[in-house]
Amino acid sequence: MSISDARLGQITHRFAELEARLASGTLEGPDFIAASRDYAELEPVARAAQDVRAMREELVSLATLDDPEMRELAEEELARIRSALPEAEHRLAISMLPRDSADSRPAMLEIRAGTGGDEAALFAADLYRMYEKFAVEQGWRVEMISANANDLGGFKEVVANIAGTGVFAKLKYESGVHRVQRVPVTESGGRIHTSAATVAVLPEPDEVDVQIEPGDIKIDIYRASGAGGQHVNTTDSAVRLTHLPTGLVVIQQDQRSQHKNKDKAMQVLRTRLYDLRRAEAHGAEAEARKAMVGSGDRSERIRTYNFPQGRVTDHRINLTLHRLPEVLEGTGLGELVDALIAEDQAKRLASMDG
Repeated sequence: MSISDARLGQITHRFAELEARLASGTLEGPDFIAASRDYAELEPVARAAQDVRAMREELVSLATLDDPEMRELAEEELARIRSALPEAEHRLAISMLPRDSADSRPAMLEIRAGTGGDEAALFAADLYRMYEKFAVEQGWRVEMISANANDLGGFKEVVANIAGTGVFAKLKYESGVHRVQRVPVTESGGRIHTSAATVAVLPEPDEVDVQIEPGDIKIDIYRASGAGGQHVNTTDSAVRLTHLPTGLVVIQQDQRSQHKNKDKAMQVLRTRLYDLRRAEAHGAEAEARKAMVGSGDRSERIRTYNFPQGRVTDHRINLTLHRLPEVLEGTGLGELVDALIAEDQAKRLASMDG
């Protein structure tokens, strides 16, 4: 993807305009917020464009030197710039790729045990801990919203909010079916079992992004069941929200008060509605996106964690890491995430070139 000098000039000019508008002190309220957002989005593109422009101008300047002695001295610098320019142009092309508007948002992480019974629930808990540790490494904050645990310490289902910088941008590639191959702790015969868990990563909207009309919601209050402390059996604190236009149902009973359960349920409902609307909006692009990494198809088997061989394989990019313990500890997950992002960028660049 080659970017013309004229396009570089347009980017630089647009950035200078935005800078001047923000510095003028005449923008207020929504206008200032909109201009600030545009500035933040354009800044990395403008910086990369300035680097490329400066290198290209330097090449022309050095290549057209009249003095033979000066030209000889310039050969080393010419070689350095010619070597560095393709990488700078690639960085610029990456920065110019269309951005997912949800990339900067916090995310809701949902993990559900699939086939495999108790072993699948234990694997779901392993995955939750992996994302929790990865989040800590990234400087993000994790808050568990609800969990349905089994007697062995596994999760039949767990939902958490992850907040921080660029959460959805990094975790969106994790949606799909994760498969584990290992000897279960419950298996006395030592046979390797295959179990699965489904991961969904949804961008969290602000309240202004998804307006929910009170008349569109049916609220049921009932007594919570299952583990959770003595209060569970003594108060009607569990909340079930039904969004009538879509039929979406959210049940929340983990918090001690009805009010808190309702707030958490609304948070989950708002996120699922936002995800539904994004899916509808992207419907026309669905076919094109199928070729890309991280299409968001949650029925797709994306990764296998093989304990006997100590390896993790991501099937979308045919990448195998023989570092299973580090991946599950969160420290090795970054390598997989970075590889998925790079592959997605490369495919999108190739589709734009085509």
